[in-house]
Amino acid sequence: MEGTATRRRALVTGASSGIGLAFAREFAERGYDLILTARRQARLESLAGDLQTRHGIDAVVLAEDLADPLAPGRLVDAIAQKSLLVDVLVNNAGYGVPGSYAGTSWTDQQRFLQVMVVAVAELTHRLVPGMMERRWGRIINVASLAGVLPGVAGHTLYAASKAFVIKFSESLSLETARHGIHVTAACPGFTYSEFHDVTGTRAQVNTMPKFMWLDADVVARASVAAVMAGVPVFVPGRVNATLATLSRVLPRSIVWGLMKRNATKFRRV
Repeated sequence: MEGTATRRRALVTGASSGIGLAFAREFAERGYDLILTARRQARLESLAGDLQTRHGIDAVVLAEDLADPLAPGRLVDAIAQKSLLVDVLVNNAGYGVPGSYAGTSWTDQQRFLQVMVVAVAELTHRLVPGMMERRWGRIINVASLAGVLPGVAGHTLYAASKAFVIKFSESLSLETARHGIHVTAACPGFTYSEFHDVTGTRAQVNTMPKFMWLDADVVARASVAAVMAGVPVFVPGRVNATLATLSRVLPRSIVWGLMKRNATKFRRV
């Protein structure tokens, strides 16, 4: 295991599927014990059993719905009651709210912000002090290429929430580096997962070229390598990295125009 002879433990949110599941597998392969959280307890227990059998690690399941404002506090309290330490935090839980902003309910948007912004900030705030005391920690905040590119219609708060995660991670990485803590905002693009099934946009995104897509395992492996190397913002995949670079160097009007014309291919408005 990197940097220590003592087994460390990673907390992965949204661990029951997709990129979160891939992060759980990646850390288990690296010999980390795990705390797995998501809404679906049965899936988490199945995953925990599999990873324990395959890799000889310990995996604790604590099912929570981070859309509940009390969930982050309950989760951290439950971890403390079990006398567990969190050395790695992967803030991965997330989803999208399809449709126009005015065409969706505020309840749905509020729950979205709770998961995507508030829970990320709160879990990090609650767990960073322990990492600082132990002089070692790794935090991966799963953002998105959408947080780098101009915003487009549909999933109105999604890009905004991911832009928050990126800026939050950049600032936090500067604050905590002297304490032995690395913080990375991982910014994947299109990734094979259940995300588009949940948002009802599978038909649209299936029309995207295959070269635009990455496997969740590839995203997780590369993102873990990035946080270990102390990279504050990481865009997995050459195509995605190229798009991120072009969005910075091309005139904003050109990039925004391209996004506007192509948004309906992967978003429901």
